[in-house]
Amino acid sequence: MNVLLVDDEDQLVSTLAERLELRGIHASWVTNGEDAILMVKAREFDVAVLDVKLPKIGGIELKRRLAAIRPNLKFLFMTGHGSEEDFEAGSREAGKDNYLVKPVRIEELIQHLQNLVQAEKKE
Repeated sequence: MNVLLVDDEDQLVSTLAERLELRGIHASWVTNGEDAILMVKAREFDVAVLDVKLPKIGGIELKRRLAAIRPNLKFLFMTGHGSEEDFEAGSREAGKDNYLVKPVRIEELIQHLQNLVQAEKKE
C-alpha cells in the first residue's frame, strides 16, 4: 500500500510516515497542498491522508484537485483544530468513516487505510 500524508505539522506527519513504514506501509509526506499535487502527478498512491486545515489550499479543496488528477485515489481526512463547520464539511465530503480527529492513533489510522484499500478491491 502506498500512502501520501499531507499535514502542515512536519513533526507529526514525518512521525506518522515513519510509524507506517515500520508496519510495512509505504508512506510519503508533504506539508502543503502544492507539493501534494506534484507528488500525485509524479507517483501512484492508494490513499491520501489530508489535514483539513492546510495553508493556501485547504484539505477539502485539495481532495477535489487530487481526485481530478487520480480518480481512483482514496481519501482520509484528519483534523486537530478545525472549526465545527470544517468538521461537518469534511464529514460530508469524506464520509464519517473516513475522518479522524488528531491526535491520530496509529492503529486506528492503519485500520482506516486497510478498510479503504479493501473496499476498492471489492468494487
